[in-house]
Amino acid sequence: MNTIAKRSIDQKPPEPNKVRLEFSEISARLDAAALPETDLVIGIATGGSVPAALLAYKLQTPLYTLHLNYRAENNNPQRPAPELLSSPDLPALRGKRVLLVDDVCVTGKTLEAARRYLEGASVTTLALKGRADVVLFPELERCVRWPWKGS
Repeated sequence: MNTIAKRSIDQKPPEPNKVRLEFSEISARLDAAALPETDLVIGIATGGSVPAALLAYKLQTPLYTLHLNYRAENNNPQRPAPELLSSPDLPALRGKRVLLVDDVCVTGKTLEAARRYLEGASVTTLALKGRADVVLFPELERCVRWPWKGS
């Protein structure tokens, strides 16, 4: 099979307007990050699920998910505000140190909406790109092609 035919079967076409990051780059930033003491990690699904799993593994803490959605796959808002898509199955949070994780934070609306479900916890936000308490790639301004989104 020729290379062009193989790419059309196995991969999405290249997206020149997106920066491609590899797991090794993300892992190196996680290792270098000043991460807070954490009792549990909560990822905002779907974009924050993989980064949250990586962090929970690194920190050896329990992992939970909040299914909030605001933006469509093309990164445009698809709702007037972030919406909870399913009831969260979270432990008692009073006094817990929570690391709240999303892949990208543009306006902060999703992280702020998530905080409403974490009452009583001490929350630190982390985003791979954008605005948060901890940002792993603050220098990135363009959209990113995450390694878990396919080749």
